[in-house]
Amino acid sequence: MNDSTTPGQTVTGERADLLAVLGKHRHFLRFTTRDLTDEQAGQRTTASELCLGGLIKHVTGVERGWADFIVEGPSALGDFDAMTEADFAARVDSFRMLPGETLDGVLKEYDEVARRTDELVATLPSLDADHPLPSAPWFEPGARWSARRVLLHIIAETAQHAGHADIIRESLDGSKTMG
Repeated sequence: MNDSTTPGQTVTGERADLLAVLGKHRHFLRFTTRDLTDEQAGQRTTASELCLGGLIKHVTGVERGWADFIVEGPSALGDFDAMTEADFAARVDSFRMLPGETLDGVLKEYDEVARRTDELVATLPSLDADHPLPSAPWFEPGARWSARRVLLHIIAETAQHAGHADIIRESLDGSKTMG
């Protein structure tokens, strides 16, 4: 098992393992933006609408929302059935760099969210605490997720998008995360 240090305390066992894996995938995601300009971070390089800065914004929002879910329950994720056109537009904007946004700003926000999540993992009374999932077409009706399950979801999202980011970066300038 791994040991991990968050400000003010040492985390061991399962929590340290979860934080170590999440930290590794965060690193891979961030690494895809090394030495890029703001313009490059916002550039689409594949048939996808995705760009590197937008992917980091998206992962930041996902992690923030799910960490809020651990603390607050389903209201933290919003009500899918009550989403407006403006909500959908904001969701689309979460995948791209908008005018005035900088890669440095996006990365700083990601770091702040990561620190908060890491602290939450270190201080939660139990990883077994759970909440019902909000109503949405992609969730099984009546399902509940524990803090542990949410953290595994955050890890999976981060890893998946780090892979997307690696493809986008390689298409941008040939750089690879590994190799």
